[in-house]
Amino acid sequence: MKACPEITDYAASGISNWRDLMTTAAQVRGYLGISPSAYEDALDVFGQENTAIVIACILQRAQTINSAGGYLRTLTEKVRAGEFAVGPMLMAALKANGVQPQLVTGT
Repeated sequence: MKACPEITDYAASGISNWRDLMTTAAQVRGYLGISPSAYEDALDVFGQENTAIVIACILQRAQTINSAGGYLRTLTEKVRAGEFAVGPMLMAALKANGVQPQLVTGT
């Protein structure tokens, strides 16, 4: 939520868990003009949680993305080719919002 706070504006009762995020992302998909087929393809490749994260990131940068559906399809193809991971996208979104990401190390 720190990386992509705009998605909370679309949540009916706030976002307090993964289910809330995934439900809200599925709704936002339509607002962004992402086709059901592009969304389903992303779900197959990314999984539900990562697709929700990617949609939240796309929403956060919606003013700079010409075609949210095309962008999601491109990212989906990059994942298939092993050329994209969600982690760096999320870290970039955190930095863009002025949050300094902190690494958690095991003990």
